[in-house]
Amino acid sequence: MNSIVINVGNSNIRFGLFNGDNCDVSWVINTKPYRTADELFVQMSMLYQTYKIEPKEISKVIIGSVVPQLTKVMSSAIKKIHDVTPVIVDRTTPSEVQAKSKQMGTDIYANLVAAHNLYPGRKKIILDFGTALTASCVAEDGETLGVIIAPGIVTSLNSLISQTAQLPEIELKKPKSVLGLDTVTCMQSGMVYGFLGMVEGFIDRINDEVNDECFVVATGGVSHVYKPLTNKIHIADRLHTLKGLYFLGKDK
Repeated sequence: MNSIVINVGNSNIRFGLFNGDNCDVSWVINTKPYRTADELFVQMSMLYQTYKIEPKEISKVIIGSVVPQLTKVMSSAIKKIHDVTPVIVDRTTPSEVQAKSKQMGTDIYANLVAAHNLYPGRKKIILDFGTALTASCVAEDGETLGVIIAPGIVTSLNSLISQTAQLPEIELKKPKSVLGLDTVTCMQSGMVYGFLGMVEGFIDRINDEVNDECFVVATGGVSHVYKPLTNKIHIADRLHTLKGLYFLGKDK
């Protein structure tokens, strides 16, 4: 059974084509809060052609969203393309994970659900390097142990650049040295090693609080920058949140 899973985030909308439980193809478009259903219809149709996806071969569409004004628009576009009503999942969708908080975002809940299904039998920490940087923890039995929310890396970088007269836009990557002698290297070191220190601190403090060594998963747009720099992150998976949305919606 082929499914399309859509994660509507604050910065990007990620799509995944699932064949059974496996995500074969994934692509990303920019989130624009005032995009119309017609605009989405055209853009998605073009991307379907690019990836050779036949709408009539898709039996289910699953949407998870943290942008309420886009949820209905995306649903309308899906109905026009596939002639099916999409399955909308959120923190109220039943699973083996107990969300606990009525304020939990769909993306964080999906991260916990994916980790619980993919890495059973141990406590997990999921680091999501998105518009916000989040660290969420789930126990072996699916109990939500808690969440940390901090400013996102790219969000912080954009704020730094916009609020300063002489700091340039930079590529977020490992700098050539920790101590920089040029502006770009100085900024890269601050953004990469500064947030790496924060992430490692989160992991250590969570492990101390839950009295265990958690299995750590990194996901989100810039997770690939940080995974090679520390042995505290065990696996990086950009599709982790999509997989959680899939698990939430596959039996609906």
